[in-house]
Amino acid sequence: MEKIPRDSGIVLASASPRRREMLERMGVAFVTIPADVAEEVGEREAPKDFVLRVSSDKALAVAQRNPTAGRWFIGSDTAVVCEGTIMGKPEDDAHAARMLRRLSGTTHEVISAYAIYDQLRTEWTRRVVRTEVRVRALTQEEIQGYIASGEPADKAGAYAIQGLGAFMVTGICGSYTNVVGLPLREILADLEGLGAHRMFGGV
Repeated sequence: MEKIPRDSGIVLASASPRRREMLERMGVAFVTIPADVAEEVGEREAPKDFVLRVSSDKALAVAQRNPTAGRWFIGSDTAVVCEGTIMGKPEDDAHAARMLRRLSGTTHEVISAYAIYDQLRTEWTRRVVRTEVRVRALTQEEIQGYIASGEPADKAGAYAIQGLGAFMVTGICGSYTNVVGLPLREILADLEGLGAHRMFGGV
Protein backbone atom coordinates (compact mmCIF):
# COMPACT_ATOMS: atom_id res chain seq x y z
CA MET A 1 0.00 0.00 0.00
CA GLU A 2 1.24 3.48 -0.85
CA LYS A 3 2.46 5.32 2.22
CA ILE A 4 0.32 8.26 3.28
CA PRO A 5 1.48 10.96 5.73
CA ARG A 6 -0.22 10.16 9.01
CA ASP A 7 -1.84 13.58 9.29
CA SER A 8 -3.56 13.30 5.91
CA GLY A 9 -6.32 10.70 5.98
CA ILE A 10 -9.05 8.59 7.50
CA VAL A 11 -8.70 4.84 7.97
CA LEU A 12 -11.74 2.62 8.48
CA ALA A 13 -10.65 -0.34 10.60
CA SER A 14 -13.38 -2.66 9.41
CA ALA A 15 -14.13 -5.50 7.01
CA SER A 16 -17.83 -4.56 6.88
CA PRO A 17 -18.99 -3.72 3.35
CA ARG A 18 -22.00 -1.92 4.81
CA ARG A 19 -19.90 0.55 6.82
CA ARG A 20 -17.63 1.13 3.85
CA GLU A 21 -20.57 1.75 1.51
CA MET A 22 -22.25 4.19 3.90
CA LEU A 23 -19.13 6.35 4.25
CA GLU A 24 -18.51 6.22 0.50
CA ARG A 25 -22.07 7.41 -0.21
CA MET A 26 -21.45 10.41 2.05
CA GLY A 27 -18.37 11.38 0.05
CA VAL A 28 -15.85 10.57 2.76
CA ALA A 29 -12.35 9.89 1.46
CA PHE A 30 -10.77 7.01 3.38
CA VAL A 31 -8.86 3.76 3.11
CA THR A 32 -10.10 0.48 4.53
CA ILE A 33 -7.91 -1.88 6.56
CA PRO A 34 -9.74 -4.76 8.27
CA ALA A 35 -9.05 -5.30 11.95
CA ASP A 36 -8.39 -8.74 13.40
CA VAL A 37 -9.40 -8.58 17.06
CA ALA A 38 -11.29 -10.88 19.42
CA GLU A 39 -15.00 -10.07 19.72
CA GLU A 40 -16.02 -12.15 22.69
CA VAL A 41 -18.22 -10.68 25.40
CA GLY A 42 -16.50 -10.52 28.77
CA GLU A 43 -18.11 -11.90 31.90
CA ARG A 44 -20.69 -9.41 33.19
CA GLU A 45 -19.73 -6.96 30.44
CA ALA A 46 -22.62 -4.66 29.55
CA PRO A 47 -23.54 -4.47 25.85
CA LYS A 48 -22.54 -0.80 25.55
CA ASP A 49 -19.19 -1.49 27.20
CA PHE A 50 -18.63 -4.45 24.87
CA VAL A 51 -19.22 -2.57 21.61
CA LEU A 52 -17.16 0.38 22.82
CA ARG A 53 -14.25 -1.84 23.82
CA VAL A 54 -14.27 -3.78 20.56
CA SER A 55 -14.48 -0.55 18.55
CA SER A 56 -11.46 0.85 20.38
CA ASP A 57 -9.54 -2.42 19.98
CA LYS A 58 -10.15 -2.38 16.22
CA ALA A 59 -8.99 1.19 15.75
CA LEU A 60 -5.89 0.78 17.89
CA ALA A 61 -4.89 -2.58 16.36
CA VAL A 62 -4.97 -1.17 12.83
CA ALA A 63 -3.17 2.03 13.86
CA GLN A 64 -0.38 0.06 15.52
CA ARG A 65 0.07 -2.27 12.54
CA ASN A 66 -0.24 0.47 9.92
CA PRO A 67 1.16 3.68 11.44
CA THR A 68 1.68 5.39 8.06
CA ALA A 69 -1.80 4.64 6.71
CA GLY A 70 -3.44 7.82 7.96
CA ARG A 71 -4.23 10.00 10.94
CA TRP A 72 -7.77 9.16 12.07
CA PHE A 73 -8.45 5.46 12.66
CA ILE A 74 -12.12 4.46 13.03
CA GLY A 75 -13.23 1.27 14.71
CA SER A 76 -16.90 0.35 15.04
CA ASP A 77 -19.04 -2.46 16.36
CA THR A 78 -22.77 -3.18 16.53
CA ALA A 79 -24.77 -5.43 18.84
CA VAL A 80 -28.39 -6.56 18.68
CA VAL A 81 -29.63 -6.74 22.26
CA CYS A 82 -32.81 -8.54 23.28
CA GLU A 83 -33.85 -8.51 26.93
CA GLY A 84 -30.33 -7.55 27.95
CA THR A 85 -28.64 -10.35 25.98
CA ILE A 86 -26.35 -9.73 23.03
CA MET A 87 -27.41 -11.68 19.94
CA GLY A 88 -24.43 -12.32 17.69
CA LYS A 89 -24.34 -13.91 14.25
CA PRO A 90 -26.17 -17.24 13.96
CA GLU A 91 -24.07 -20.40 13.95
CA ASP A 92 -26.44 -22.20 11.57
CA ASP A 93 -30.01 -22.11 10.26
CA ALA A 94 -31.46 -23.61 13.43
CA HIS A 95 -29.73 -20.93 15.52
CA ALA A 96 -31.03 -18.22 13.16
CA ALA A 97 -34.56 -19.57 13.57
CA ARG A 98 -34.28 -19.42 17.36
CA MET A 99 -33.06 -15.82 17.16
CA LEU A 100 -35.89 -14.74 14.88
CA ARG A 101 -38.49 -16.44 17.07
CA ARG A 102 -37.07 -14.58 20.04
CA LEU A 103 -37.27 -11.23 18.23
CA SER A 104 -40.77 -11.93 16.86
CA GLY A 105 -43.40 -9.59 18.30
CA THR A 106 -40.93 -7.72 20.50
CA THR A 107 -38.98 -4.48 20.69
CA HIS A 108 -35.23 -4.90 20.91
CA GLU A 109 -32.28 -2.55 20.96
CA VAL A 110 -29.43 -2.09 18.51
CA ILE A 111 -26.34 -0.56 20.08
CA SER A 112 -23.49 0.70 17.93
CA ALA A 113 -20.25 2.25 19.08
CA TYR A 114 -17.42 3.87 17.22
CA ALA A 115 -14.00 4.96 18.36
CA ILE A 116 -11.89 7.46 16.43
CA TYR A 117 -8.20 7.40 17.29
CA ASP A 118 -6.30 10.55 16.33
CA GLN A 119 -2.80 9.16 15.90
CA LEU A 120 -1.19 12.58 15.56
CA ARG A 121 -2.50 13.80 18.92
CA THR A 122 -2.88 10.34 20.52
CA GLU A 123 -6.44 11.27 21.48
CA TRP A 124 -9.75 9.37 21.34
CA THR A 125 -13.30 10.31 20.39
CA ARG A 126 -15.78 7.62 21.37
CA ARG A 127 -19.55 7.40 21.16
CA VAL A 128 -22.35 4.89 21.77
CA VAL A 129 -25.67 5.21 19.91
CA ARG A 130 -28.85 3.25 20.67
CA THR A 131 -31.89 2.54 18.50
CA GLU A 132 -35.07 0.67 19.41
CA VAL A 133 -36.43 -1.67 16.75
CA ARG A 134 -39.98 -3.08 16.75
CA VAL A 135 -40.53 -6.45 15.10
CA ARG A 136 -43.96 -7.76 14.16
CA ALA A 137 -45.10 -11.26 15.01
CA LEU A 138 -43.54 -13.67 12.51
CA THR A 139 -45.02 -16.91 11.27
CA GLN A 140 -42.95 -20.06 11.06
CA GLU A 141 -43.27 -19.93 7.27
CA GLU A 142 -41.92 -16.38 7.19
CA ILE A 143 -38.99 -17.32 9.40
CA GLN A 144 -38.08 -20.34 7.29
CA GLY A 145 -38.51 -18.43 4.05
CA TYR A 146 -36.27 -15.61 5.27
CA ILE A 147 -33.60 -18.07 6.39
CA ALA A 148 -33.77 -19.78 2.99
CA SER A 149 -32.86 -16.45 1.36
CA GLY A 150 -29.44 -16.71 3.00
CA GLU A 151 -29.53 -13.16 4.33
CA PRO A 152 -29.58 -13.98 8.07
CA ALA A 153 -26.43 -16.12 7.92
CA ASP A 154 -23.85 -13.42 8.62
CA LYS A 155 -25.99 -10.79 10.34
CA ALA A 156 -26.09 -9.94 14.03
CA GLY A 157 -29.52 -10.89 15.32
CA ALA A 158 -30.09 -12.89 12.10
CA TYR A 159 -31.62 -10.02 10.13
CA ALA A 160 -30.68 -7.03 7.97
CA ILE A 161 -32.98 -4.01 8.15
CA GLN A 162 -31.47 -2.66 4.91
CA GLY A 163 -32.29 -5.87 3.05
CA LEU A 164 -35.10 -8.40 2.95
CA GLY A 165 -35.29 -8.21 6.73
CA ALA A 166 -37.14 -4.90 6.38
CA PHE A 167 -40.37 -6.92 6.05
CA MET A 168 -40.28 -7.77 9.75
CA VAL A 169 -39.65 -4.27 11.14
CA THR A 170 -42.72 -2.22 12.03
CA GLY A 171 -40.84 0.82 13.28
CA ILE A 172 -37.72 2.22 14.89
CA CYS A 173 -36.98 4.88 17.48
CA GLY A 174 -33.61 6.45 16.77
CA SER A 175 -31.02 6.30 14.02
CA TYR A 176 -31.71 4.02 11.04
CA THR A 177 -28.04 3.98 9.95
CA ASN A 178 -27.15 2.89 13.46
CA VAL A 179 -29.16 -0.30 12.89
CA VAL A 180 -27.37 -0.85 9.58
CA GLY A 181 -24.06 -0.64 11.44
CA LEU A 182 -22.77 2.94 11.63
CA PRO A 183 -24.56 6.05 12.99
CA LEU A 184 -23.71 8.45 10.17
CA ARG A 185 -25.01 11.70 11.61
CA GLU A 186 -22.95 11.33 14.76
CA ILE A 187 -19.72 10.11 13.18
CA LEU A 188 -19.74 12.77 10.46
CA ALA A 189 -20.24 15.48 13.08
CA ASP A 190 -17.38 14.12 15.17
CA LEU A 191 -15.03 13.87 12.18
CA GLU A 192 -15.81 17.46 11.28
CA GLY A 193 -15.16 18.52 14.85
CA LEU A 194 -11.79 16.81 14.74
CA GLY A 195 -10.80 18.70 11.62
CA ALA A 196 -11.21 15.79 9.23
CA HIS A 197 -13.94 17.56 7.26
CA ARG A 198 -11.47 18.46 4.52
CA MET A 199 -11.45 14.77 3.62
CA PHE A 200 -15.13 14.89 2.57
CA GLY A 201 -15.76 14.97 -1.15
CA GLY A 202 -18.28 17.78 -1.42
CA VAL A 203 -20.12 17.11 1.87
